[in-house]
Parts: sequence; structure tokens; C-alpha cells
Amino acid sequence: MAHPASISVALVEDDPAMREVLERVIRAEPSLHFAFGASTAGELLAWFLSHPVDVLLVDLGLPDCSGLDVIRRCRELQPRCASMVLTIFGDEANMLSAFEAGASGYLQKDGTESDLATHILSLHAGGSPMSPTIARQLLVRWRGKEPGQAAVVPAGEALSPRETEVLSLIARGFTYAEVAERMGILLSTVQSHVRNIYGKLDVHNKTEAVFEARQLGILD
Repeated sequence: MAHPASISVALVEDDPAMREVLERVIRAEPSLHFAFGASTAGELLAWFLSHPVDVLLVDLGLPDCSGLDVIRRCRELQPRCASMVLTIFGDEANMLSAFEAGASGYLQKDGTESDLATHILSLHAGGSPMSPTIARQLLVRWRGKEPGQAAVVPAGEALSPRETEVLSLIARGFTYAEVAERMGILLSTVQSHVRNIYGKLDVHNKTEAVFEARQLGILD
């Protein structure tokens, strides 16, 4: 039985050996609760419809459909569930597609499973765990402009002081609930600020928002 305060984790991975490894790592961490392991997208989605979960781990190369479709569908069904990719694919196209679909983390199957519990805890706390090669690609992409070239936020789309404060706290690793508490506002208000930030910066998740804000000089 799961501890009331434990973080529930589900995963979809078609390789039985890898699925067993991931399950073992999750079960070994006292603060995590292994809720479900599926081998196909269909199996996962059927279960996901009626079982709330905190974290979802998704393999991109599933036999019945793309893991990207799983992330999109699960985001619709359970918006509060944080999704993280676990895959052999380390190319930019898959990385960006995953973030656009709603993933908040991206790990390659290159030994990172040994630190999986740490990555899951970071994800649930509001972080965006990424393999070093993935983080480097993302950084290079957001630094695509010439050195010293200033980026300008259109006047009508500048972040408000309140939005900047919210993004600054998120960049420091605070969860939405912690941001609400520190700022003395409702959680729904924080979520509204975040939606506005995403729209103004033309991004899809926290990682992109922080990178873009730093590029624009909004954050140090």
C-alpha cells in the first residue's frame, strides 16, 4: 500500500527487461509508489482514464503508437500529472516534439536509470530533468542568435512584474504550490500567470520558459 505522502508513478515501456529495471528502481525509493507499468500505449491509456497519478514515464518507441501521442492524451486527461520521456532517441527533433507535446523532462536510456528516483523527485518538485546531451542541445538552440545580439520582447508582450516574480521562483526550483505560498496568492493565480508567461514567450513548458527568459535578459 502506498504511503499517503508518496509520489505515485506510472510508466509505459515495451521492453520487459527495461520495464523491470525501472520498476525495481522506483520501488526501492521510499518516497515513491509504483502505481502501474504498461507495455503499450493502449494499455496505459485504458488504466490512466480512472487512476490519478503524479508522474508518468514514457518511452517514445511504443509498438502501437508514438509516445508523443501518449503524452498529449495524458496531459488532456490529467493536467497535473508530470510526464518525462525515457528513450534511446537523443536527436533534436524528438526532443523538441516531446517538450511541445507536454513533457517536462527528457532522459536517454544510457545509464540514467540508476539516478531515476532522483530525477522523478526533481520532476515532481517542479524541475525539468534532462540528460546532459539533451540539455546541451536545448541550450545551443536557445543561444541560436549571434553572440552579443540583444533580444527584445515586444512592448505589448512584456512580462509583468508579477509574472517575472513567478518565473524567477520557478527557475529556482519552487513548485507552483510553493510559489503561491511565498507570494501569498492562490495556486490558480500562479497557474494563470504561468499560462500568460508561456503565451508571451511562445514556449510550451517551464524549461523553455526559463531558457527564453534568460536569453531575453528577463532573468539573470
